[in-house]
Amino acid sequence: MTADDSNKMQAEKIAETITNAVMEHRIAPGSKLSESRMAEAFKVSRTKIRQALTMLAESGLVRLLPNRGAFIASPTVQEAREVFALRRILEPEIIRGVISQAKKSDIKQLKEHLKAEKDARAASNRRTIIRLSGDFHLLLASICGNRYIEKMMAELCPLTCLVIALYDVPQTPACPEDEHDKIVAAIEAGDDAKGVELMLHHLTHIENALNLDGGFDDDQVDWDMVLG
Repeated sequence: MTADDSNKMQAEKIAETITNAVMEHRIAPGSKLSESRMAEAFKVSRTKIRQALTMLAESGLVRLLPNRGAFIASPTVQEAREVFALRRILEPEIIRGVISQAKKSDIKQLKEHLKAEKDARAASNRRTIIRLSGDFHLLLASICGNRYIEKMMAELCPLTCLVIALYDVPQTPACPEDEHDKIVAAIEAGDDAKGVELMLHHLTHIENALNLDGGFDDDQVDWDMVLG
């Protein structure tokens, strides 16, 4: 492995850590990402931090502002609606792909994921619930057999988590409790029409539960919590 490959892998790992922290609401929308503090927290050079921030900017999760620095994206109401509009286009196709591609091992993996979601709810672990809710949709995308859709969903799910962090009503679950179960049941039954109907209802339910007149502002990042 070359030095460049090693540097890229480290930067990708940092970007993945930031993405996971966003998906668990451990970093708030609009947070400023200080290169020096990040370099200290991750124990790497600022060059690697810049590489990671560039990767995150390419996916839309971070915004790089001239003379101001890097900030976690803070989607507007219009951008939030556009995210859901795109997901309503992509995710029916994901359902169709999963039904046509899924093996018994994939169905087993989906059911194991549902159990993990139930366990997180039983433990009232909101951060884990939020992350697993997003991971459910990523898992479906990984099974569907379309790598381009999978790549787009890898960008859309963290952005959706930012939208939820900005506009959710307190105590509203990231995803309504039994809707993932019903989607998996339709997939297992091979019912394309029902699966698509349930997914569209699910996405609309999430969007309608948001307070798109509200907002959240917090530019402090607790890097011990992010790395913990």
